[in-house]
Amino acid sequence: MGSFGPAAESLRLSDHYRRLTDDELIGIAQDTSDLTEMAQQALAIEISQRKLNVAKQEMLPLPPPPEFENEVDDPYAEDRQLVEITTVWSLPDALKLQSLLDQAEIPFFMGQEKATRAEAVTANFRNGVPVEVMQVGVPWARQAMLLYEPADEPVTRDSHAEEDLAIRCPKCHSEDVIFEHLDAAAGDQKFVWTCAACGNQWEDEGVETES
Repeated sequence: MGSFGPAAESLRLSDHYRRLTDDELIGIAQDTSDLTEMAQQALAIEISQRKLNVAKQEMLPLPPPPEFENEVDDPYAEDRQLVEITTVWSLPDALKLQSLLDQAEIPFFMGQEKATRAEAVTANFRNGVPVEVMQVGVPWARQAMLLYEPADEPVTRDSHAEEDLAIRCPKCHSEDVIFEHLDAAAGDQKFVWTCAACGNQWEDEGVETES
């Protein structure tokens, strides 16, 4: 993923701490004086998600589970809003998707408890567990989802969420599109796409709109 400001740095830090062991996280939490405010926040969220015990006097108070959609006066709040990319119906499928998102370095949240690892989900997968990523990571999540082949989806499953996430070429309507890069030169972030079928290139805000 390319670097395009604090939103990308927040994603990078979230992924970094998620890959550490419990002992490594606790060790870092014992002295956060050298960490940036953003790093402290990402560390605290990961420790909170894992429900690790860290002496209160040794680290900053842990924040509640992330409620990015409720943040106020934050220019990157929209980038951090959570978007549902799919629903998983078994732990094996959740682990498959987790592996793909990990490889793409995309932090994700599963279920109502916003679990950051599939093994931490407490809900019954038979009822469907939603998977969310930050808005800023949706284009890369779409690319990772191209390799996702679930084995346990119910036959009657509503696939509306995945259809909404599909990116289609506005010229030939093919879904065989490639995410090129993020263009922030004009001030507003624009996602640049190329259609592998007809060669058309266009920009959008990363969310498909009805034509």
